[in-house]
Amino acid sequence: MTSEDGKTPRVGLFGLLGAGNVGNNGSLEAVLGYLRAEHPDALVDAMCGGPEDVTARYRIPATRLNWYRGEYRTASRAGAIAAKGLGKLVDAVRTAAWVRRHDVVIVPGTGVLETTLPLRPWGFPYSLFLLCATGRLLGTRVALVSVGAGPIGNRPTRTLVRWSARLAAYRSYRDDHSRDAMRAMDVDTSRDEVYEDLVFALPTPSASVPSGPPGPVCVGVMDFHGNNDERARAVHINRRYLDGTTAFVRALVEDGRAVRLVTGDELDRPVVDAILDAVDSPLVTAAETASLDDLMKEMAAADTVVATRYHNLICALKVGTPTLAISYSAKSDALMARMGLGAYCHPAREADAGQLLDKFRTLERSSAEVRRALTEQNLLAARRLEDQFTALSAALFPASDHTLREAK
Repeated sequence: MTSEDGKTPRVGLFGLLGAGNVGNNGSLEAVLGYLRAEHPDALVDAMCGGPEDVTARYRIPATRLNWYRGEYRTASRAGAIAAKGLGKLVDAVRTAAWVRRHDVVIVPGTGVLETTLPLRPWGFPYSLFLLCATGRLLGTRVALVSVGAGPIGNRPTRTLVRWSARLAAYRSYRDDHSRDAMRAMDVDTSRDEVYEDLVFALPTPSASVPSGPPGPVCVGVMDFHGNNDERARAVHINRRYLDGTTAFVRALVEDGRAVRLVTGDELDRPVVDAILDAVDSPLVTAAETASLDDLMKEMAAADTVVATRYHNLICALKVGTPTLAISYSAKSDALMARMGLGAYCHPAREADAGQLLDKFRTLERSSAEVRRALTEQNLLAARRLEDQFTALSAALFPASDHTLREAK
């Protein structure tokens, strides 16, 4: 495969990758799989949050997203504040130099255009803006592929996100909600398509169909404090979520059910520890999950999954396990509705053990029907992602041999 000038294309991958979030890493893995299958001669490297992890895990060169290593720590001392400010200037130069070396830069999935979790405008939104602006200035095509978006209340963050989207050469979304959110921010989405979250393109481990007595319940937890506009209520939101989730796990144990706690980010481990301390029972255990494949294997072995993190939900749905969402944002509601399980959502901000139990029991009574429906929906999701990758090749590699094969 060659680029338009006859040279081997240089492809960069950009984002908060390798930084402890297995969902972000899963999106990276899906795009790497696409590139290696359809464009095997491409020279691929990354600019990301955890370059050491990305290089070790995926065997591609990687450089750090931010010059200042304390970028995502709160700066209170004058020295740290000055270092952060200097870092913004250095990052502008570093990002431009990195972008200049590439023909194409892909931002693989994740919620890069949303603020469903606390986020400062001069953090990743600024980094994404630098990428898209320098891509436009230097003639490097930047693609936001199957990304998530949402309404943004903070004006500086909204401005940076809007201009990042406008300056990108290619955009696609993982759900209709995301495209609608960008349209509401005055981004022209008339040529933008909705496909699926990239994780649906990953291999799926086989799931066991339950038989005999009730089996284990997989509970995916999250260190949840509300969204970017709820910082003043963060402690209250976190306490209510933790109390409700703990009470739900305790109720399952009282029914004699084994519970397997899983996470989706290194930040979630304190929640697991708090639940283990509060519910002292051998029926409650914690899984060690370093990848989405690990997560999917845990969920494939469960009778039912109850989860909060978005990619926990995707893993459960992908393996066809009946799933109840403790939903913290509209993206979770949209995902569940798209997979035919819109009735099985409960708001994370109002985590109530009694209501969760009622929905959980209703879901389990419909388990066989739900499994059949998820099998059909997963086939549709896989086909939509095949369309996504075909469209991506046509947009980013117009002179590639992939395009020639499509034309024959």
